[in-house]
Amino acid sequence: MLADIDTWVLDLDNTLYPARSALAEQLTHGILSTIAQYYETDLAGARRIQSELVAEYGTSLRGAMVTGTIDPHEFLDFERRIDYSVIGPDPLLATALDALPGRRYVYTNGSAYHADQALSRLGLTDCIDGVFDILAGELIPKPYAESLDAFLQLYDVDPARAAMFDDLEVNLALPHERGMTTVWVTDGTPYEQVAERRWRTADVRTFLATLDV
Repeated sequence: MLADIDTWVLDLDNTLYPARSALAEQLTHGILSTIAQYYETDLAGARRIQSELVAEYGTSLRGAMVTGTIDPHEFLDFERRIDYSVIGPDPLLATALDALPGRRYVYTNGSAYHADQALSRLGLTDCIDGVFDILAGELIPKPYAESLDAFLQLYDVDPARAAMFDDLEVNLALPHERGMTTVWVTDGTPYEQVAERRWRTADVRTFLATLDV
């Protein structure tokens, strides 16, 4: 299956490592703490504000920039204080990625710094041909068309020959409309096809192991 795919597009957070990991917890706390400081509120207030910003603008950073004057580099500075040692090598995932034909990219709403640190700890750096981060997208995040178009143009990706993995279903709607095969990484069955060129899996490693490529 998916024998026609030659470009593999992978989200990072909650996709290449589990959503329940200590790294995901640190990211959430870092974002909430930054929002709390910027909007002068407590963590409960920050959680409410974050939910509103993400719903309206796609990411907390984009929302804070549109509704305020925060500097994006200042917002992302919390990533420099994250302890990335809480995640370790995933040799089975590395083997599965290495076996894929064609190119493999990380497409993330986080920063390249965060992606580089996480990929290094996971032992996946050599498996990835490039990272497209929020700064490469000129601070416009998934799921906006401007972000997807910038990614496709930068790496000369043919959507009809690309598969995209993401833990947020909303981030996969437009890629699917453009002709990409999509794989929603979420709780549930190890893997299943839910529609033409649409799949769902509980784990990227498990899904890739089923491919005949």
